[in-house]
Amino acid sequence: MSAPPASQRRTALNAVFSPQQSRLSLPEAHASIAVPEGASRLRRFLAFVGPGYMVSVGYMDPGNWATDLAGGAQFGFTLLSVIMLSNLMAILLQSLAARLGIATGHDLAQACRAYFPRSVNILLWLACELAIIACDLAEVIGTAIALQLLFGMPLLLGACLSALDAIVLLLLMRLGFRWLEAFVMALLSLIAVCFAFQIAAAAPPIAAVMKGFIPSPVILTNPQMLYVAIGIVGATVMPHNLYLHSALVQTRSYARTSTGKREAIRWSTLDSTIALMLALFVNAGILIVAAAAFHTTGHQDVAEIQEAYKLISPILGLSIASTLFAVALLAAGTNSTVTGTLAGQIIMEGFLHLRMAPWARRLLTRGLAILPVILVTLLWGEKGTGDLLVFSQIILSMQLPFAVIPLVWFVSDRQKMGEFVLSRPVSLLSWGVAGIILILNFKLLYDTVFG
Repeated sequence: MSAPPASQRRTALNAVFSPQQSRLSLPEAHASIAVPEGASRLRRFLAFVGPGYMVSVGYMDPGNWATDLAGGAQFGFTLLSVIMLSNLMAILLQSLAARLGIATGHDLAQACRAYFPRSVNILLWLACELAIIACDLAEVIGTAIALQLLFGMPLLLGACLSALDAIVLLLLMRLGFRWLEAFVMALLSLIAVCFAFQIAAAAPPIAAVMKGFIPSPVILTNPQMLYVAIGIVGATVMPHNLYLHSALVQTRSYARTSTGKREAIRWSTLDSTIALMLALFVNAGILIVAAAAFHTTGHQDVAEIQEAYKLISPILGLSIASTLFAVALLAAGTNSTVTGTLAGQIIMEGFLHLRMAPWARRLLTRGLAILPVILVTLLWGEKGTGDLLVFSQIILSMQLPFAVIPLVWFVSDRQKMGEFVLSRPVSLLSWGVAGIILILNFKLLYDTVFG
């Protein structure tokens, strides 16, 4: 299908970017959180705190655990540089998503639907849905494993029970969006505390940790290391989070004026930057604990979450370490389901203008994620679910260009963004990040097909 004429595309885009002529993103929560007028800068900033932490959930979900554990156990602290660089890319990309949502009044999915031809939109929508299913796959496995470790629940039963988490989302949404944000932030705090204790018990060598944050060329020349590194990128920079963030920032009731939008962009960017630094701490913490506990003690083959759970307490000499590990995993899986549901709603409504009850959407995507988990568990057992968890993050990495390129293209175009368009240096940096992601994905595809 050929693209519509430029004049028609501009008309469609202007229609989407006009609140009076189009649907609101997350209509049940749109502009529902007041920003106090005339209040101090701190109070106004606090009014914008929340969306960044909800987005950061996707950067420390169970998929991250699999790739970080594998990276730390196999290669020590070397891949800390990948986690850091991935997190810096995430901070930049999430700031662009927030800018798009605030400046235009619409999320990334709505903008794509307005400007791109139908065939391209179908492709983008399918890529987004595949990414959400892959993320859901990680959540199902992570939640099931956590329930097994904590309560001895069979893996298959835990996977099936994970579909019931839609009830949590529905209850919190009924109470108000701030309650949902508070719930997410409480679980994030729990995860951070659990890993702070484990890092303290692991007592990693500071010099080795600092050296790990310096990029090493061996990452690109070692195929096994590169595979895990790309999985870390896929697990860290989540494609559907870009759609999610561009919608969540619109839950604030700020002045839809030039000054109001500029302030909203500033506070929202600060919010997501701080939240993603927490995600960096958690992801680095997982890898540091794995490197200190397994790589240096002759357990380099530890790649399964279950193995890590069994070994971490004896190796660290802290009896509660394994329990903290499992509790943090359960919190990560629960949190991820909440934001995954919202992202699915935003993508479906933005691309298709199709509304579906959150519980129905959650059961649909969870069903698609549960089936492969059940099949792999029956055929290959628990080890197969670990491999599936890492593979799901590779799928996420392959979907990144389908979200990153449209986002950077929109925010770099003055015709679409007006006075909020990116400066030339930031635009070039953003395209550079998109290019790095493309190169890494092409490298992964080549090694998978011809390696």
